[in-house]
Amino acid sequence: MTTAPRGYLMLLALVFGTVFLTVLAALSSFVLTENKLQTSQTEKSKALTIAEAGIEYYRWFLAHYPNDMQNGTGVPGPYSITYNDPEGTQAGTISLAVTGNSACGMLTSVDLRSTGTPAGSNSSATIYARYARPTVGQYSYIINDSVWAGADRVINGPYHSNGGVRMDGTANSPVTSSLATWSCTSSYGCSPTATKNGVFGTGPNQTLWSYPSPQVDFSAISANFTSLKTTATATGLFFATNGTTNASRGYHLIFNGNGTVTVKKVNSTTNIQSLPIDNTSSTDTTDYTVISSETLLGTYTIPATCGLIYVEDDVWVEGTINTKVTLVAADVLHAGVTPNANLRNNLKYSAYDGTTGLTLIAENNILITADSPNAMTLNGIFIAQGGAFGRNLYDCPSSYEPRGTLTILGTTVSNKRTGTKWINGCNSGDAGYQTRIDSYDRRIATDPPPFTPYTSTDYRFIDWRQK
Repeated sequence: MTTAPRGYLMLLALVFGTVFLTVLAALSSFVLTENKLQTSQTEKSKALTIAEAGIEYYRWFLAHYPNDMQNGTGVPGPYSITYNDPEGTQAGTISLAVTGNSACGMLTSVDLRSTGTPAGSNSSATIYARYARPTVGQYSYIINDSVWAGADRVINGPYHSNGGVRMDGTANSPVTSSLATWSCTSSYGCSPTATKNGVFGTGPNQTLWSYPSPQVDFSAISANFTSLKTTATATGLFFATNGTTNASRGYHLIFNGNGTVTVKKVNSTTNIQSLPIDNTSSTDTTDYTVISSETLLGTYTIPATCGLIYVEDDVWVEGTINTKVTLVAADVLHAGVTPNANLRNNLKYSAYDGTTGLTLIAENNILITADSPNAMTLNGIFIAQGGAFGRNLYDCPSSYEPRGTLTILGTTVSNKRTGTKWINGCNSGDAGYQTRIDSYDRRIATDPPPFTPYTSTDYRFIDWRQK
């Protein structure tokens, strides 16, 4: 019988010992790494919780002191706030920055930046939030009447009607009606008249349809024209009635993309026969949307602190906008006179980063003119407070009909039924814009121009994100 040499046994012991130590070291390193990772995740979670507490604290503070942007200190921040756990022990600190946004001397929103740091930790988390009243800018469409969205439509953004909705287009966001059922007539493509669900049609994404839904109160979102006129006269731009209450005259505004607006007096318009979109007549009436004569009034700088323009007459508008501006067409001076706003050409922003925006409010209709471009782009929040948003029907085919593509980035609010396309309006073909693309503007939804109507009087967080 032979035995293994002692050197061989020692070699085996060294090999297995080395392997064991290597495995042990690797396992220990893994455990330590996992422990560090767990500790890091715990600290980050604590930091986020503390940062959220800072945001919630200032929401409570604003509920008690709505106009105080300095945390009761009288000096600008950021403010260092001690965060205690339920036992009263300091669990961390909050660094809170508060910025109030205002226009025309009125607070519009509050931006909060809260950074939470746990006690004895190098970890931190930062949350940004905007506290404001929600506006109509959070919708693609709000309509106070029944409506038919045709098959050519592509709609991105919430679409709401206080009436019934026939949705044959592609809606990629919620579609809501305030009615459980409604009577669909031939003007909505139902022949004979039939009772339909609040939202019905052939459009896709029907899981996004909902009815009945709460109404949007049009009386609550209506602008106070008297107050707007007073503010515009004091700190904005104001243009009085153009020498007459005749609907064929008013002002032509051209935004120049440099903070100025060129204003022309409209002396006369071309009288055209059309079928009105606002359903005031079933036969042709006189249309005054095409300018035939105008006179230069001047070029004006839009006030940086109050981008409000009030026109006490009809208004034609076009151009490029590089600031936040609200344009109002209303008349509180002459009883029974309700001006229209006319979209004559493209309305675009110079930048799409939330620094520019337009809200256009008309006491009556917002009309796309007869001589509008074949491919038209409209950026803004368009509010036909007492009338309709749309384009009248003109003799077809003609130099005015039909049109090609209409692209809207923003929001349409209309008291009456909207329409930019007329089915079979050109004999066997359709009149108006053959393709329509609508998208709400999220950047403007959370930071709209001054005096954009609110859908709620309650302040809430309309933007919340972790940085």
